Amino acid sequence: MDIALFSPSSLFADPDDSSSEEQHESESETPQSYAERTHRFPGMDLVIREFSFHQLNANLLWPGTFAFAEWLVQHRTWIEGRHVVELGSGTGALAIFLQKSFSLDITTSDYDDLEIEDNIAHNCKINGITPVLPHIKHSWGDTFPVGEPHWDLVIASDILLYVKQYQKLITTLCFLLKNYKPRADTADVMETSQKGSYVGIPQPAFLMSWRRRIGKEDESLFFNGCEDAGLEVEHIGSRHKGHAFGQYLRRKKITTQLNLEDGSQVGLY
Repeated sequence: MDIALFSPSSLFADPDDSSSEEQHESESETPQSYAERTHRFPGMDLVIREFSFHQLNANLLWPGTFAFAEWLVQHRTWIEGRHVVELGSGTGALAIFLQKSFSLDITTSDYDDLEIEDNIAHNCKINGITPVLPHIKHSWGDTFPVGEPHWDLVIASDILLYVKQYQKLITTLCFLLKNYKPRADTADVMETSQKGSYVGIPQPAFLMSWRRRIGKEDESLFFNGCEDAGLEVEHIGSRHKGHAFGQYLRRKKITTQLNLEDGSQVGLY
């Protein structure tokens, strides 16, 4: 499995960051080059086209994708039957994997950028997904192009890199969670434990994982900002190999907590 290398320093560059602008200009003058790499996911290989440079770092497959994919397979009953939208889809690899593994109803989303959209469509086709997955062009904080979002699960991996984008991300999450309108075919996918209590992920919710490369203060800044915006934060997983799994957000309402044997917590609804 080839893991593509990338430099996150250019991601979300400030408009007045002259050094980043000069770097983007010089790299954008170079003709775009592409490479198709075979990546090993749980139970399958996927061929993913990655391109040499993109100023928003959506050109390469992020290393955290593989670990998140494994975690989702282990918790497949929590996502099967859900209507899912992924934020920061990049190459579309995770969404493609989930659709092929679980026939998941999933929509990709990333910046309002045609190059990203076209590359995700290409990766869908070379991995046998036709028609291609639905895609939404959306830059965080901007007006969401769907007025009544029907997705009961929002997912993302490794999107907490730059503090200056946190508030924009929170704005988008608040819209998706607080304006959720369930579809008629939305299933009740909460599980029942042996004690009769419900465990799993509520509807709607935002489920994410991230590599432990952000400071605790920055991490707290994001989740505190979510709570200040009226969202409730729950930990349903643990850190493993440099990743944090099972962090979800939902609309705030009265809950109790269930402590599981592995030390994680889920809400009772």
